[in-house]
Amino acid sequence: MVNSTLVATLYVNPVTGNDAQAGSRSSPFKSITRALKVVTAPGIIQLAPGTYNAASGEVFPLVIPAGLLVVGNEVNKGQGIVISGSGEYQSPSFGVQNITLLLLGDASLLGVTVTNSAVKGTGIWIESTAPTLANNTLTKCAREGIFTTGTAKPAIVDNLFVQNAASGLFMARNSKGEVLRNVFQNNPLGIAVSDFAAPLIANNKLTENRTAIALSRDAKPVLRRNLIAKNSQGGLLVNGNAVPDLGSSQDPADNIFRDQGEFDLQNLSSQKLISVGNQLNPVQVKGTVEFIAATADTPSEVGISTSFSDLDGHWAAAFVSALVNKGLISGFPDGTFQPATPITRAQYAALITKTFQLAASKDLNKFTDIKPDFWAAPAIFSAAEMGFISGFPDGTFRPGQNLTKTQALVSIVNGLKLSGGNPNVLTVYGDRAQIPSYATNAIAVATQKLLVVNYPQTSQLEPLREITRAEVAALIYQALVASGKENAIPSPYIVNPEVNIPSFTDLVGHWAEGFIRGLVSMNLTQGFADGTYQPDKPMNRGQYAALITAAFNPTPKRPAPEFTDVPKDFWAAKAIQTAASGGFVGGFSDRTFRPQQNVQRLQVIVSLVNGLGLSATDNNVLSMFSDRNTIPEYARNAIATATEQKIIVNYPDTKQLAPTREATRAEVAAMVYQALVATQRTKAINSPYIVVLQITS
Repeated sequence: MVNSTLVATLYVNPVTGNDAQAGSRSSPFKSITRALKVVTAPGIIQLAPGTYNAASGEVFPLVIPAGLLVVGNEVNKGQGIVISGSGEYQSPSFGVQNITLLLLGDASLLGVTVTNSAVKGTGIWIESTAPTLANNTLTKCAREGIFTTGTAKPAIVDNLFVQNAASGLFMARNSKGEVLRNVFQNNPLGIAVSDFAAPLIANNKLTENRTAIALSRDAKPVLRRNLIAKNSQGGLLVNGNAVPDLGSSQDPADNIFRDQGEFDLQNLSSQKLISVGNQLNPVQVKGTVEFIAATADTPSEVGISTSFSDLDGHWAAAFVSALVNKGLISGFPDGTFQPATPITRAQYAALITKTFQLAASKDLNKFTDIKPDFWAAPAIFSAAEMGFISGFPDGTFRPGQNLTKTQALVSIVNGLKLSGGNPNVLTVYGDRAQIPSYATNAIAVATQKLLVVNYPQTSQLEPLREITRAEVAALIYQALVASGKENAIPSPYIVNPEVNIPSFTDLVGHWAEGFIRGLVSMNLTQGFADGTYQPDKPMNRGQYAALITAAFNPTPKRPAPEFTDVPKDFWAAKAIQTAASGGFVGGFSDRTFRPQQNVQRLQVIVSLVNGLGLSATDNNVLSMFSDRNTIPEYARNAIATATEQKIIVNYPDTKQLAPTREATRAEVAAMVYQALVATQRTKAINSPYIVVLQITS
């Protein structure tokens, strides 16, 4: 998002800086206000952790000119880099306002936290300009986090709006632009759109607000692929003459509404709204809304109306309806389907036999507890003979016992003779450790064949839990899709692994296996052509730069140097430039980079701390390392910080840092993975070799 041709960088540190200094990395300014007076565009103002307020010398509002980037820490959305204050701004369209920042032209604000506690305070004001705001946190503003007006066309991307007093984002007048992949949480209004504003609002998550999105006057936003859930009052509120674009037959909207307190969609306008491809609970739709399926041959998730009183708006309604229409499944005499009720082994056998039209079995004495006149006996014997189900070691079938998710998945894989599973794909599940060993391959196959449907979180398999009737319906339908007998039903709960994770012949049982497979699952690292990963082989500086660039996609913080020994056609040249301009790596005094030189453990640790801009800590934590005396003085702060952040991984002895030893591919992978955990980009994994501070009373 940052233009790598920028050349001027000024550094600001409210803790150690001084406005009488040069504004360099070693002699930073104290205030953004001072930096703004001397910076020339295009340029960068790099902010260190700390609070930027009136007490530290700031004069509000801060006006960010065109061509300027103000950069904090995008990785953690500006945590610890706080701009807090308010000043008067005379808006051409709204009069006097109390604001923290005004963004002009194509200015960019990246990786900071903004708060304005003044009466009717706004964090960021955008008036008829086209700035970029990415990876920021807008919180505790007395009115809204961001206000756009005039002919504004901002790019508001990957930000967090939380606990603002009126709304997270307010877009007025003729505002357009893009609002993408943001999180709005715990605001009275997540997004408010008024006047003639017509932004694209896509791929956002709006949860636990009072109302997620409120439209008024003649607003015409385009809403696509947003998750709108658990808002205490409602999802989308439409007033005045507002007409949101909620999809068309050529462009389904794919918004997901669920678990609102009062309504998913309330249309108070006189206009009829058209909804195409949205997941809504019809019971929670108020006002005039027409639902249209996305295409003639693709079942729609939108407003699924079933003959069952307890399925309207249910996440599995489309799967159940499809099976009901085929005559494969039915409900109960009281008109319900009871989607959350477990299914017994006998009921499951009957459903399997009917779905896959299994031939009658000749072995009618297979199980000691199933008599030939039992209602499900023929189905049980047929399903068992075809490999879908089996009994227990004591010869029983136990027809009244409820089925678990693992048993159901194994059943489908075995019965349909599916193969080709790679256990590495199971890293998509946060609870994969609960999968029984006998079922790992089958569940891997089921995952790759898109059989697994997990509600409400696709990353939670819950393999030992009893499977519900709704889940069985989804599984059976997906099995029909995998067999080519049915068209796919779109659902956000189908587990769809993004990568086909390769296996490596030299990783099984290795101490770093979990870390390496984690990076591989995110497509951040790979092995060699012979099928190995070579975890114990040293990693050179070129390879390290490539891994860093893939893992963190660093924002340029300084001009990228030209290294004399890195030709432009060198395989890692671009990665080296990116990692260097992002502050992760540097060269040598002779202007070389030495890409073939192996990287040391010490260099990896310092690189991660510096590149991610992690805060320094108390060096006393170094006392836990038995070889602490071998740590160079310049690196002690960084290693202390990395220790506190749980980035350091020491094998086989956690107390042995070995700072100057060459880092192996396994060690680098482990510490890069831990850095991703520290910056909340991936989930933690358990390892006895992660260095953890010992807290003593």
